[in-house]
Amino acid sequence: MIRSLALWLAALLILSPAFAQAPADVRVALDTAAGRIVVAVHADKAPVTASNFLAYVDQKRLDGTVFYRGVGAADYGFVQGGAQNDPKRIRPPIKHEPTSQTGLTHDDGALSMARYAPGSATGDFFVVLGKMPAMDAQPEAAGDNQGFAVFAHVVEGLDVVKTILAAPKSATAGEGVMKGQMLEAPIKIMTARRVP
Repeated sequence: MIRSLALWLAALLILSPAFAQAPADVRVALDTAAGRIVVAVHADKAPVTASNFLAYVDQKRLDGTVFYRGVGAADYGFVQGGAQNDPKRIRPPIKHEPTSQTGLTHDDGALSMARYAPGSATGDFFVVLGKMPAMDAQPEAAGDNQGFAVFAHVVEGLDVVKTILAAPKSATAGEGVMKGQMLEAPIKIMTARRVP
């Protein structure tokens, strides 16, 4: 009786989704001139976008790139960095994974892919401070309603992101909506590496 009860409990634990272990997030450290930022990459929720970012990390394509843009102030806004269309660094564009598909949102510390049209993202990303639901997919809206693709969250170093956002902006650099948003002195990403 006790043995059959133990077997039944063991089977219940194995088969129950509540006890199933989700794949662990992949941690990546971005060592920047302003300090270290550690992010948890959600490979299970945004597999295409996460895989793309991890390929940039593993192939050292982000080493020596910069955070070059800051929009907002204090605890609300975003900073953008990455390959900046450098032909020696960029990989082919990836399929867009909208937040309506992944269940991820543009909340505090979210990393998301920069893009033009859906499916044009390559090696530039941004880090959100605060909540920016307008960047999430809005399927009911007209036009380009796909939003941006969240794929990770900052788990250490949000203060470093705030420091980058607070850096002085150039009044003349940038084109179109980016004018006045470009950092006067971009913040270098020395290395991007997976960490345990």
